[in-house]
Amino acid sequence: MAYRRKVTHLTLTSALMLIACGGAAGALGPAQAAPARQHASHPAAAARVESKSNIPDETRRFSAQEDEAAIVSRFPDVRFFSTSERDFSRALSQTNGPSSSGPWLSLSAGGVDGAFGAGLLSGWSARGARPDFAVVTGVSAGALIAPYAFLGARYDDQLRTALTTITDADVFEDGQTPASLLDTWPLRKLLEKRITPQLLADVAAEHRRGRRLFVATANLDAGRTTVWNMGAIAARGDDAALKLFRDVLLASASLPGIFPPVYFDVESNGHHFKEMHADGGTGGPFFVGPESWLTGNGSFRLPTHELYVIVNGKLGPEFEVTPPNTLGVLGRAFSAAVKTGTRVEIAGAAAASRRDAITFKLAHIAESFDHPSRGLFDPDYVKALYDFGFRQAQTGEAFNDKPLTRVSQRPSQ
Repeated sequence: MAYRRKVTHLTLTSALMLIACGGAAGALGPAQAAPARQHASHPAAAARVESKSNIPDETRRFSAQEDEAAIVSRFPDVRFFSTSERDFSRALSQTNGPSSSGPWLSLSAGGVDGAFGAGLLSGWSARGARPDFAVVTGVSAGALIAPYAFLGARYDDQLRTALTTITDADVFEDGQTPASLLDTWPLRKLLEKRITPQLLADVAAEHRRGRRLFVATANLDAGRTTVWNMGAIAARGDDAALKLFRDVLLASASLPGIFPPVYFDVESNGHHFKEMHADGGTGGPFFVGPESWLTGNGSFRLPTHELYVIVNGKLGPEFEVTPPNTLGVLGRAFSAAVKTGTRVEIAGAAAASRRDAITFKLAHIAESFDHPSRGLFDPDYVKALYDFGFRQAQTGEAFNDKPLTRVSQRPSQ
């Protein structure tokens, strides 16, 4: 009975991860979800212990006022709430060199479908038309892509490897923690391998040129989205900066309740405590700027004339006879909700761009892509999706400046 409960939990978890992060609906069913491989003899036992450890109660006692004013210990001015026009403008203008007003790129959540964005960026480079983006933002799976996108074509090979060779065992282990159904110590170790001191130094160099890399996480304590200035973190250049950079990426891709949250040591008026952060997609599928920019209620305007958004998922409805079981019903409902929310977010960003005379261009997985997925990290599916994104960009067909007109409202078969 205990084993059956464990497999049921993992099956449900895998499906919700795929759906909530924008993955293909129906890719997993009860008979298809494979348990993550155990890492019992893995040398990184310390990482496993760290992720499973309880956080002392005294470090989790603080007020809303303290959290509002909190800064990361030894890292002032590296983050802000997504609603703050003042702090966002300040982060854009802080530079020792000339500030750039070039094109912006926003990368969405999407789970394993992040392979589409990775392929698109590489195909764009191969075509010779990929811009040198002034600002790159990433959420969840988009956050894991964002550093490579920010650093340009020279990191395309590393991006391809990072997105197309990943397996379930590289991401999670079947084992509960105090705050999650699965343990992501393998993903933490993978980020230690992928996010190198050289990558950190390269991000810092671009930051000093005036370019900006932002990653969003969900501050679960505040119930608000936090935006991290990754270049400002990288500019510190020490081991603490490297750890914080990796922790932010991990937090942005940590689906609440499924993956463990990430705790950040912060301080406010001499009081030290730990904030709980999780998947950046909790606050929206992608991040461009303050909410007031979307609604037009504030004075903030994006200092750019071009905005590119890559959505790592499909936007139109997909027909599938819903299985008459709990997993099937939850899966279809979550999938529909995520797609609807994403379309609403796109509509808002497109309308705000038109208002401010910004060219808005959207790329997403077309309804014509129909390669089957036989598991959460099916290598054949991932490679097919990467290749699809690559071809779309290489042929110049990836982006459209009238995005919602390309989404069929008739369900694909």
